[in-house]
Amino acid sequence: MKDRRLVVISDYQGGNNFDGTVPTVAEFLEQWMVGRRGESPGTNSSQDSVEVKGGYIERLPLAALKADLVDCAEVWTHWRGEAPPSDWRNAASPWLTRRAFQLNGPEVPFSSNDMLAHIKAFGPPEILCVWGLGVSEDILLACSESFKIYNSIDAPALRIPFEVSRHFDLVLTGAEWQSAAVLARHPEMQTAVMPVGPEFASDLTFRPLGLPKIYDVIYVAAAQAYKRHDILFDALEKMPRSIRAVCVFGYGELADSLRQRADASGLNIDFVGPPGVNFEEVNRLMNQSRIGVVCGIDDGAPAILTEYMLAGIPVLANDALSCGLQYITDLTGATASADRFHEGISDMLARLDTFTPREIVQENWTWPHTVRRLAPFLQNFERAAFNRWN
Repeated sequence: MKDRRLVVISDYQGGNNFDGTVPTVAEFLEQWMVGRRGESPGTNSSQDSVEVKGGYIERLPLAALKADLVDCAEVWTHWRGEAPPSDWRNAASPWLTRRAFQLNGPEVPFSSNDMLAHIKAFGPPEILCVWGLGVSEDILLACSESFKIYNSIDAPALRIPFEVSRHFDLVLTGAEWQSAAVLARHPEMQTAVMPVGPEFASDLTFRPLGLPKIYDVIYVAAAQAYKRHDILFDALEKMPRSIRAVCVFGYGELADSLRQRADASGLNIDFVGPPGVNFEEVNRLMNQSRIGVVCGIDDGAPAILTEYMLAGIPVLANDALSCGLQYITDLTGATASADRFHEGISDMLARLDTFTPREIVQENWTWPHTVRRLAPFLQNFERAAFNRWN
């Protein structure tokens, strides 16, 4: 029987601006067949050696490998312009093959003759996971035999048009209301509240280090408007300037303006990035902080919720957060409205010894718990697929 393969397609785009003509599927197919675009799919290392580490893109496929649900796993991203890089692996997760595929253009959902050619050359994966802005219908049609999973990674439950979303077998959501939104479009669709950010959590990546606490508050979030740094800054402006915070930006266009506001208000805030720092440094900064905050409203169950907790710090979340409040319990943190966020910070700092966030995540949301919830969906598919292959 052929290797069971899982592929995650994220909506990340690398490369420069679009230029030149796009080769046809036939031209890309020839490149794949002769090995000019990368190696053919193959079995990864022994499951026993796999470590479920890294960010939310890596953790589900690594968990599936570790649990022996699949034999190999890949992460696919998109490339703007010509000459996408050949397949590669990195030191953080050497068990995953990574491939970048040349896009046909900037339109979403993304279309790619390059990706279609790869599927034609090597066949579709047994399990196809598509995150975010999605891929064009022709790619899903080429993977008609795959078990197809979608997660929007955002507040809207579906960020793809009907002609694309109808092809999925399972939609992972961040809250019950998102599941209801999916069923309103597709009444027969399978859904599960299992957002890939905070679920499949890795207690190897984020863990206590026993470092001195030099910050009262940490916010790890892109410097973008929907992350609502203004709520944190409004709160800090109502508090003594002895309250010290750190903001960690991976990317975002508001970084300069946020620094300027903090300076103008005399806020005691350190800033890190952009560019972003690696997971080890993020974990170190969390370990130097007393609490983590999540200020957004229109956000899709951010991964940082359980990442803070695994580092041993409780979380104050905006009580209007649209997805992810199920991870906030009396033992993992608290919620507060935007206008009372300063009170929420003060209250949590006064009772830090009442929280046990890491233990609660380890009991409920680390990857072994979540993969056990996901496995029945996949096993039902695998039994039917096994009959076809043999």
